[in-house]
Amino acid sequence: MQTTQEEVFTGCRQLQLTDENNNISFAVLVQYPTHTPATSENFGPYQMEVSMNADILPGQFPLVVISHGNNGSHLLYRTISTYLAKNGFIVAMVEHYGNNRNNTSLENTVENLQLRPRHIQLTIDHLLTAPFLQGSIAEDKIAVAGHSMGGYTALAIAGGLPITLEGQHVEVTHDSRVKAIVLLAPAAGWFNHPDNTISIPVLLLTAELDNIAPAWNAAVIFKIATTPSLINHMEIKNAGHFSFLSPFPASMKNPGFLPATDPPGFDREAFHEQLPVAILHFLQDKLNIAGNGQD
Repeated sequence: MQTTQEEVFTGCRQLQLTDENNNISFAVLVQYPTHTPATSENFGPYQMEVSMNADILPGQFPLVVISHGNNGSHLLYRTISTYLAKNGFIVAMVEHYGNNRNNTSLENTVENLQLRPRHIQLTIDHLLTAPFLQGSIAEDKIAVAGHSMGGYTALAIAGGLPITLEGQHVEVTHDSRVKAIVLLAPAAGWFNHPDNTISIPVLLLTAELDNIAPAWNAAVIFKIATTPSLINHMEIKNAGHFSFLSPFPASMKNPGFLPATDPPGFDREAFHEQLPVAILHFLQDKLNIAGNGQD
């Protein structure tokens, strides 16, 4: 792992990947450690301190792929991604085709349930051979993180066998390269049946006041774990379902925009000083990674 004492910044590159079997493409934003100084860059309404198209540091680094929620955006987890990248991770944020803020055509479809984990596998496949990463991914240290519907995605690719409300089995992509998953207020109802097992470490973070993915979703995950010791569960007091999203710019904070709202008294900015640290420490532990001193 990287041990240099020089300051580490967040490198960033925008990709467009193609699923040739389904004749679709989807965006992926990749972040990674670099020594190139960062500048403030605009990504739609959001700003990130990143070094666009910079060279990655020498060495090998773990990979985390992040899956967003239903009709969401891959940019909504930037506090997590930039922190992990500064602390020695390669992070890929996937924008799911047909189930994102600009294209909702696959919402509530079996096709969406099938495509989401496939997007993750295709992203891993691409990054393992991407020239700009120079073979920098530690192939035995790959994880997936997901919020809400992204939690479904992480569970599916980690071995889950989803079933629709109508009882239809959904054929999904599994990927044994994924060694740990991080679930943020996950949607787990598709896995509430006896055929399911999860046998890799899970960081499960739930919100006390979540009315979209309530507590029974966490109970499902404990039920399907091969042993309860695989699950590190924390309930975030007074948090809501959207509290796991990065804080929004002031211009987007209004009561009519639910993703920017939290229960009264909850401090999202303060929470996002702690959330990336908790995720980092879990991944360092479960992927057997030494800290690099940045956190």
